Formats: sequence, structure tokens, C-alpha cells
Amino acid sequence: MTAVAQRPCSAVEAAPVTPVHVAGADLTVLGVPGHVNLDYAATAPCLKAAADAVTELLPWYGSVHRGAGALSQRCTLEYERARQTVGDFVGARPADHVIFTRNTTDALNLLAHALPAGTTVLTFAGEHHANLLPWANAVRLPVPDSPDAAVRYLAAALTELRRDDTEREILVAVTGASNVTGELWPIAQLALIAHRFRARIALDAAQLAPHVPVDLSALDVDYVALSGHKLYAPFGAGVLVGRGDWLDAAQPYLAGGGATSGVGDATHDVRWTTGPARHEAGTPNLLGAVALAAVCATLEAADRYALHEEEQRLLAKLRTGLAELPDVAELRTFGPDAARIGVVSFAVRGRDSAELAQRLGREHNIGLRDGLFCAHPLARRLLSEASVRAGWDGAPATALRASIGLGTTDADITAFLTALRTIV
Repeated sequence: MTAVAQRPCSAVEAAPVTPVHVAGADLTVLGVPGHVNLDYAATAPCLKAAADAVTELLPWYGSVHRGAGALSQRCTLEYERARQTVGDFVGARPADHVIFTRNTTDALNLLAHALPAGTTVLTFAGEHHANLLPWANAVRLPVPDSPDAAVRYLAAALTELRRDDTEREILVAVTGASNVTGELWPIAQLALIAHRFRARIALDAAQLAPHVPVDLSALDVDYVALSGHKLYAPFGAGVLVGRGDWLDAAQPYLAGGGATSGVGDATHDVRWTTGPARHEAGTPNLLGAVALAAVCATLEAADRYALHEEEQRLLAKLRTGLAELPDVAELRTFGPDAARIGVVSFAVRGRDSAELAQRLGREHNIGLRDGLFCAHPLARRLLSEASVRAGWDGAPATALRASIGLGTTDADITAFLTALRTIV
């Protein structure tokens, strides 16, 4: 989030921005000079450290856990080192499993697959589809209007559930930061309530981890899921980290090589292994794991407090600029001063969000998201509420979302606000 030095290049040539060193960490991101990227919440650009890690390993690319040659041995070592690095990044406890997946959606579907029979899942109606759809027959709590309300709703629901059944397994599944509003959820308090009622809690950290340190032990959550492509490692990897007992007791997420400790001649004679390998059948995404680990190590070496302060400064500039534009309304679940990461969704009165996004891209080379952001129930609700607050007749069908990250500059925010003012 510092100044970008641009050099001429073709429209398809990616170039690194000027290296940013924060407490010894090189936070260079790759990008196309001249393009203003305000779509970090969908897919963050690639951190140079991730690209370098992949490039370094490519000559050695070979099988993982399946060979005695130098290539296989090197790749196996790098894969397991990546597992340790990612586990350390999220504060994994000694008995936790660190399982590589494709993304957050895949990780939460894996956890849903591993739930003991009869488990009741509690989630909020405002979740991203990744944390809304995997849970069969989940109890959806109302969208709260404040962090305190979220805690109250959960406590009331758990009280009711435990009144009827003191033994059932319960999982609370909640986001750490909304992909629609950027607002931070009270994870530590929700975890405290969940454990008070002998429930477990799973954290969707897809949006949280790129902006705020995530520590399972400090937050006292049981599971965390995140995506590499939102964490500056766009190589198709995600991770589920958490308690191993449910995962070891469940049938493998995928049946195949690597998930077994032995296969007999009879169709039923299969002995499944335990640990992460139980749910990682087939050839793993080695490059994705290594890229994700490289980003985790780089962020660990940085001053994340300084990064957060810079992001909050840019976020304030963005929100203030939007508030000054006529007929623009920001979407929010909590109060206007609630803590949040660098994500802002908004609507423009009487204007189609897709048309505005296309014009920003075509005429001003600015990329951002339009639609309902894979959180349809929440986005529709917030569009309606924002329209009422603004005194509009009717709510727009969709919204726009601007999201920032490590490569965002003051010039980017100014260019976006200027372009939007010109269009609207």
C-alpha cells in the first residue's frame, strides 16, 4: 500500500510494483501498470514471493510422497514444509490437522463432510455462500445489527438447543470479516459463547487473513478455513486447519491413492490412514501449497500493525470520498463506525451496477466487482436497508464493491473517486 513505480509494458505483460520492505519483508505484488485494481476481495494479485517460490521449485517438480528420487524427495520436503508454515501462520495447535484444499469453499465442504452424524450447525443468514450452502439443514440465525447482537443471538440459540439436548454435537460456523461490507465479526466472543455451551466453532477467514493476523489459539476457535487466491497466492490452494478427531473419524473426503495405509484384494478391504493425508487423496497441488506458504512467511516477517494502519488510512479516504458523492449509499450491517477491513460495497441511485463497472473498466481502466458478491441473501437485505436510509424509492438490484490491499495507493483511490464522479 505504498507508491507504485510503473514502467511501459504491453497490456498483457505483468510487472512487479516497486518493492515494499516492511520490517524486512518484501511485499512486492505483481500487476499491470496503468490498471487500477480495486478487486482484492475477489482475487488478490500475486505476491512476488509466491511467484518466486514457484519458479524456484519448478525445475524440481515431481511427485509428492511417491518416489525415492531427488525430485520426489525435494518436492515432498517442500510440501510438508509448506504445511508447517501455513499451520504456524494461523497458530495451529500441536494436535491440529493442516489439510490442503482448493479454496475456502472446498475446506468448509470438507468440514461439513466430516461432521459426526446428527451434528447441528448454527450459522448466520449473512454468510458468504461458501459458509452458507455446505451445511445441510443448518439453523440460520438472523443478521445482527451489531457485534453485540451477534453474540446475543448465538447465546440464545445455544441455550435453546441445549435445553432440548445436552449431548448433541454442535458447530458454529461464522465469518471473520464480511466480503460484502468488510466489517469484522466478534470471533473471540462468539468462540467463548460456543465453548460455554460445549459447541465447536469454525472460522471462515477468507477475507480476514489477508488483512488481520489469525491465530486459532488466541481466538480459541476449533477450525479455520482460508483461500490462497485471496491471500496473494493465486495458485489454486486453500487450507482447513483444526481439531483432528472429527476429521480422523470421518470417511475420506476423496477416495484414492495417498489416503490409505493399505488396500486388500476384497472390495471392502481398505484401511484408511489418519492425519491430513486421509483427506488429500491424489496428487496434491504442490505449487499452490508452496506459494501459499511463501506468502504466509512473508507476512509473518512484516509489521502487520503498520500494514493495517496504512490500509485503514486508505479505507477512510475511500469511504469519505464515496460519502461525498450524490446518490451513493454504502452497504453496512453494523454501525458506520464498526471496525472493518478494506472492503466497501455501495449502490448508486437509479444506476445499474454492471453498467457502471463496465464503464469504469472500459473508460478508466479500473477493475472492481459488481453483483451480489456470492452472498445473495445478505446483499439484497443490505441494498434494501441502504435505500431506506438514503430515502430512495426502491432498492437497486445489485451493488458495486471496491476492495483494497497491499498494492493499493492514494493515486488508485483518487483515480477511482474521480472516475466515478465523472460517470455518476
